[in-house]
Amino acid sequence: MMPSSPVIARRSTLLAMAALALPLLFVPVGTTQAQNANTVPLKDLMQPGPLGDRVLGKDDAPVTIVEYASFTCVHCANFHLGTMPGLKEKYIDSGKVKLVFREFPFDAMATAMSMLARCTPAERYYPLIDLFFRRQEAIMTSQKPLDELQAAARLAGFTQESFEACLKNQTIYDGVNAVKKHGAETLGVNSTPTFFINGKRVGGNQSLADLDKLLEPLLPK
Repeated sequence: MMPSSPVIARRSTLLAMAALALPLLFVPVGTTQAQNANTVPLKDLMQPGPLGDRVLGKDDAPVTIVEYASFTCVHCANFHLGTMPGLKEKYIDSGKVKLVFREFPFDAMATAMSMLARCTPAERYYPLIDLFFRRQEAIMTSQKPLDELQAAARLAGFTQESFEACLKNQTIYDGVNAVKKHGAETLGVNSTPTFFINGKRVGGNQSLADLDKLLEPLLPK
């Protein structure tokens, strides 16, 4: 956790930690009753955080996938680079499924990337998520990961000033942490990626074939 401190000091700490951050594939975040449940109540699942949800797909899609992911999670990157294109083409673009991506950062770098995604305009949100996962290895193996992150953010339209301003934004920082807290404490998320498909928990990287078996029975015939 970041120490309680004034906004600028906290964001400076984030910047410093991000420069040294290493990817963590799994971090326990406590135990809740929800962790033992196969499904969660939709009223809890679909409760948006203070920053709201950004939805990919049609609002009236019959199936909703809520994904909790960390930008420094290798398995999350594998899903987004390997499975997501097919999922989008087959189910999301056709109006059958909508996706809600929610932040679950495990380290300072993932927190910084989550904040930058939230600072970007809605129409650039999912393209930036894709970009960050594509640049994950380059960022996390760089001798200067923060410089590599800034270079990626620049491709999404960030300037030096807007990049730094975003990482100093208390509202964005608190909002990202609120999303993670709700996922952990209310829904029992403790690893990434974790998916909820119409409320049913599905853990780990999923192939398109895996998702076919889960999604097809839920779709109108």
